[in-house]
Amino acid sequence: MTGALILFAHGARDPAWREPVDALARRLRATMPQTEVDAAFLELMSPTLAEAVAAAVEKGATRIAVAPVFWAQGGHLKRDVPALLGEVCASHPGLRIDLWPVLGERDAVLDAIAADYRSLWAAGA
Repeated sequence: MTGALILFAHGARDPAWREPVDALARRLRATMPQTEVDAAFLELMSPTLAEAVAAAVEKGATRIAVAPVFWAQGGHLKRDVPALLGEVCASHPGLRIDLWPVLGERDAVLDAIAADYRSLWAAGA
């Protein structure tokens, strides 16, 4: 393995909150068997981003993509995440880390949600 994908979400006190993030990770693992796919959380849950990156590096990752499972760019993604990534990069010199766009900035995501809502509307839900 040379690459890892980290699904980075906010976190919550309720343990059930992470279930959709874990479900997404399972779906990705099933379709990306050569890539390590894990979840990480900003707060209240573990692992942290730093812990997830360290685990991926330990498994041989030389490239990591961080996919923010956030709807939009807020304070966390504008301030906190760049600081966290700076710390992580300092701990792992030479490691390539890419930060992907948030979900609400992805046309494919918006199109998929719109299609799902249209089908719910058509079904009378």
